[in-house]
Amino acid sequence: MPNYRRASIPGGCWFFTVNLLDRRQTLLVDHIAALREAIIATRRDYPFVIDAFVVLPDHLHAIWSLPPGDSDFSTRWRLIKSRFVKTLPRRETLDSVRIARNERGIWQRRFWEHLIRDEADYARHVEYCYINPLKHRYVARVSDWPHSSFHRDVRGGLFPHDWGGDVTTIGDFGERSAVREDP
Repeated sequence: MPNYRRASIPGGCWFFTVNLLDRRQTLLVDHIAALREAIIATRRDYPFVIDAFVVLPDHLHAIWSLPPGDSDFSTRWRLIKSRFVKTLPRRETLDSVRIARNERGIWQRRFWEHLIRDEADYARHVEYCYINPLKHRYVARVSDWPHSSFHRDVRGGLFPHDWGGDVTTIGDFGERSAVREDP
């Protein structure tokens, strides 16, 4: 069995990507109220600051700052995931491993985390969160996506309402091209 190692920096600031197991599902936006409640309940039990958050149909990105002396983001994600899953009807197909472990087939087992190193790294990851709905072409403008803390940051004067341009912006936002062009 793999030995997953995660950095333990008490009071650190972290960027996360958390995915649904079936990336064709839209559960996160279909049940956004249940996800919000799971986050609220978890923050009540294990406080953390949400620096940025964006929820897409099949995955989410978040930046959290943990309290001084606390590095336990894994428990927080476990609680958010389990609280969210408990609100959903059991309709997913389960493989034998998930059945044996008494797991639901909603989330990918793990998540990806990145320790924010400095202010420039922080800014890049906040911008990545906010541009993500545009990158995936869910909206024409960043401000059109409702499930994002971008709106909070616009109200707070941190970003202009029209930040990020629109879908007519040329570029593939760092994604690899599906077709390789010969030189």
